[in-house]
Amino acid sequence: MYIIAEIGQAHDGSLGMAMSYIDALAQTGVDAVKFQVHIGEAESSIYEPFRIKFSEQDKTRFDYWKRMEFTPTEWKILKERCDEKNVEFLASAFSNKAVDLLEDVGVKRYKIGSGEVSNFLLLEKIAETGKPVILSSGMSSYAELDATIEFLKEKNISYSILQCTTAYPTKPEQYGLNVIQELIERYQVPVGYSDHSAKMETCIAAIAMGAEILEFHAVFSRKSFGPDSSSSLEIDEIEKLVKSVKNISNALENPVDKSDNKAFDELKSIFEKSLAVNKDLKKGHIIKFEDLEAKKPKRKGIDAASFREVIGQELKTDLAKWDFLNKEHLQ
Repeated sequence: MYIIAEIGQAHDGSLGMAMSYIDALAQTGVDAVKFQVHIGEAESSIYEPFRIKFSEQDKTRFDYWKRMEFTPTEWKILKERCDEKNVEFLASAFSNKAVDLLEDVGVKRYKIGSGEVSNFLLLEKIAETGKPVILSSGMSSYAELDATIEFLKEKNISYSILQCTTAYPTKPEQYGLNVIQELIERYQVPVGYSDHSAKMETCIAAIAMGAEILEFHAVFSRKSFGPDSSSSLEIDEIEKLVKSVKNISNALENPVDKSDNKAFDELKSIFEKSLAVNKDLKKGHIIKFEDLEAKKPKRKGIDAASFREVIGQELKTDLAKWDFLNKEHLQ
């Protein structure tokens, strides 16, 4: 199980805030913290519209991306902080220039955002590094995914795929949890789930559906400024989620053999029951259903499961009310 907490733009351009996110998330038990590397001049223009107009200080989204940029030195500081906190520094590159920057910073793998799945120029640049990629499928049809997967195979690039719905926040009817198994069957690679629902149960359900990778946005408070705040999990939720996911992952890795219940022999002897009589009965009495009760523990009398074999049989001795019924009591 590989768990990614996406810081994204939650730092709002502040190096100190970005570092505080790394520190807080490292304590939750996640495996990686993820950033987005936006270099305004390389990926955007003044013509790019806002997905949602949330910022009064940025005239255009291009201005916003410029304000979000860190210098190469600052990116290295963030990478070093991740190393110190024993979490992987992971990032999405949104331009070829961003790939150059990340190669200089040093990354193990690349995350491909939903909007870049068909950006073969960027994919070519990333493929030249030879590093594995995690592919988010949020806006892609199977035809588009097939083309991208074929490209990665030709380049001999290791890849995994995330089911993702590009909607902020995602509603239950949009989760697409069924797609997890479809992706597993179609591509035969590790598959995960990238969440924008801001609900812990979505990620837990994804694990139960076969996801091996989890990604979700992280924020100190959903009331925070930023485009992804409403679709993010808060730090205390992430800590609870990580524990839950690891428990469920452990359970899935240890399937129970329902055909073998030997481990319950001792408990069965406590909880299961033996036949007893519910009234005083005389020798020669013919046992009827109405004469019987089942009482703990097991093996003090005939098993309660065998009551049909007892009905119609004759007692060869007197029994007092609540006595256990054994085979030697019957003719």
